[in-house]
Amino acid sequence: MSTESRKMPFGFAMGLTYRKLAALFQQRLSAYGITPEQWSALNQIDCSQGLIQREIAQRIGKDKPSMTRILDHLEKKGLIYKKAGDRDRRSFLVYSTELGREIIRVTTPIEESITAEVKACLSEEEHDNMIELLQRVQLHIEGKLKHTDC
Repeated sequence: MSTESRKMPFGFAMGLTYRKLAALFQQRLSAYGITPEQWSALNQIDCSQGLIQREIAQRIGKDKPSMTRILDHLEKKGLIYKKAGDRDRRSFLVYSTELGREIIRVTTPIEESITAEVKACLSEEEHDNMIELLQRVQLHIEGKLKHTDC
């Protein structure tokens, strides 16, 4: 089998595709001073005001140190604020500020345009199948991660 006809390994193909999509999103978000991962966190906060850090991290697939760094950046930019929890003073609730809500309002069409561009090279059925397959792989890998002895 020639090198040209060999298929790209699955993980490499997924990573490369993710990096290209993230770079495109970053390019289009640059005027707003926010990264794609910051946008993802801010979007979750804006959709569900009063989440705790752990909930945000789970929703966007980040670990605790990464989530702390992202929230710190968003707070410094004035896009979120933190409020001590009523039940547990060690955890805090996270809310978007008016500026944060405005950033999401004006940048959501950017995210939607990227989704539309991806969908333009797929049929509706291919897109639906791809999403279903990606979700199946995610669940499978999550199951493997939970059952390791590390």
